[in-house]
Amino acid sequence: MFTTIWFIVRASFGWSLLILFSTIFIVNVVFRNHMPEEIIFLPLAGVALVMGISFSHVRRVRLIASQVDAGTLANRQRRQIEIPLEANEAFELVDAAIRELPGAEDTDSAKDSLQIRAKIKRIDPYQANFVDELKMLDFLATKRNQILATITPGDGIGSLTLICEPERPAWTDLFLVDNGTNLENAEAVTRAITRRIAERRRKEKASATQSVTEKELTVAKLNLLHAQVEPHFLYNTLASAQLLTRADPAAADQMLGNLITYLRHSLPRTEDTASTIGEELERSIAYLDIMKIRMGTRLSIQIQVPTELKTLPFPMMMLQTLVENAIKHGLEPKTGGGTIWIIARQHEGNVAVTVADDGNGLGTEIGGTGIGLKNVRERLRLAYANTASFVLVGNFPTGVAATITVPVIKEDAAEKGEQHA
Repeated sequence: MFTTIWFIVRASFGWSLLILFSTIFIVNVVFRNHMPEEIIFLPLAGVALVMGISFSHVRRVRLIASQVDAGTLANRQRRQIEIPLEANEAFELVDAAIRELPGAEDTDSAKDSLQIRAKIKRIDPYQANFVDELKMLDFLATKRNQILATITPGDGIGSLTLICEPERPAWTDLFLVDNGTNLENAEAVTRAITRRIAERRRKEKASATQSVTEKELTVAKLNLLHAQVEPHFLYNTLASAQLLTRADPAAADQMLGNLITYLRHSLPRTEDTASTIGEELERSIAYLDIMKIRMGTRLSIQIQVPTELKTLPFPMMMLQTLVENAIKHGLEPKTGGGTIWIIARQHEGNVAVTVADDGNGLGTEIGGTGIGLKNVRERLRLAYANTASFVLVGNFPTGVAATITVPVIKEDAAEKGEQHA
């Protein structure tokens, strides 16, 4: 209450002095020291109007800010706002918030200096007061407000200094009020910044949630694809071993030993454990040894994998899938059998693993439509996006060559990624 009374008294006192001096001037110059009795009502009427205008200003400030103090009553508003964004991002956000203010015009932003200046057309919430009607005092009338916003860079944040004021000299604040229009502009910019930051946080949260969901779906899909590959030949091997226990116990024992080796490398892994070329090669060799017992001399095996490449991460079961396809579609149907090659080479940050055979070659049955090769392509896409590739071509003079190329990733980095798919 005291603040309100003091504000009205101060404004009335300033105008009283102005009206008093104007009255004295009029009496001395116009009426030659003969003051009419009616002239006494001029100062009283002026003070009454000023008190009414001041009271209206106080009431509107209370409507806007819900409280009245020296800060909210002032025509010139200053805000210090911490924005949890880098300076450049904070600048873009503040610039957009100011440009969308009602009546914004002549907006000038300088990104290098992180400053924004804008002129805001003043929309008087009430009818024009008597000062606006007196053309002789037109220089006191305020047509526009202005905003100066400065961003100060910080450590991961931008500190905004916001100044909203009338487009007129500061001394005129002794006589004129802005009816809370600059307070309204300061509050509007603050709300716009808060809304934009909240909207940004919601989008980031939604994006993070979506990423987690997509990752969970990817892991589930990889596990499903892996499960489709694992039991591919298990039942046939057990059936063959059962037959060999009667006809050739030694061969049956060897087959079961190789099956144990294969299964040991096929046990479920924790999510953060990656396989390596060496582990996948050992699993594939165990599979090939089983197939060699079944196919006899019809199958020859050639391994060309440098020792230094065996420790590199490699996705689980993919090498096994290629080997299995080479046997099933290339060599096993061929009357005389043939040779299978497993070759690994490193080049320009990538490692390429090739499984080749001299079997029947590409045909309608193995044109990449089988579930095994589909799984390879899908798992590579899920685990490596566009950084890995799978190529299936004809081998010379007969057969097929299938190559998987993946980026070389250090073991500690691989443990954090999905390259172990």
